[in-house]
Amino acid sequence: MRQKLVKTAFDLFASKGFRNVSLDVIASKAGVTKGAFYWHFKSKKELILAACDYYYEQWKKEAETIISKESSPRCQLEGVIRMATHRCLFDKKNRLFTFELSVLSMNDAAVRKSWTGFANSVRAVYLELVTKAAKEEGINVANPEENVDWYVSMMEGLKYRAVFEPEICNPSNFEDSVQKLVQVILRGIS
Repeated sequence: MRQKLVKTAFDLFASKGFRNVSLDVIASKAGVTKGAFYWHFKSKKELILAACDYYYEQWKKEAETIISKESSPRCQLEGVIRMATHRCLFDKKNRLFTFELSVLSMNDAAVRKSWTGFANSVRAVYLELVTKAAKEEGINVANPEENVDWYVSMMEGLKYRAVFEPEICNPSNFEDSVQKLVQVILRGIS
């Protein structure tokens, strides 16, 4: 039942935002009473943190699947960037969820800690993939950590810009966005 509540909450938060979804709506959509909800969660904040963990686990599982299916580090890196670009920019629900997390984390230490932990684990995945891909292709990546940080910053910036410039996330821009992000993570900003 707990997992059903978390998945339902994630889906609703990703569609409507955190403020626009009440506990009554989540409980009703999950098919439980509000009392049953409180058996599993003490507050909406606790449920938001559980929804965050759900999102993080889905991202990690998808990245692990891509990495396990691709044989070359370059293809693994491009595959994970393609997945992340889709999730963070072109999938409106995931973009809304992660954007709202960024905003919420500005004033909520628990959410910030959760988001920071996830961001650090994502950086570690990218750093490992960049290092392997550079070695495989003989690319001199002067500062892989800096390249990964630029890449992450660009993704967050594009997500923010998409609020005001939704055409950034036009499906016709997807492949170009992926290739530019691959270039940034391997070559840096020049």
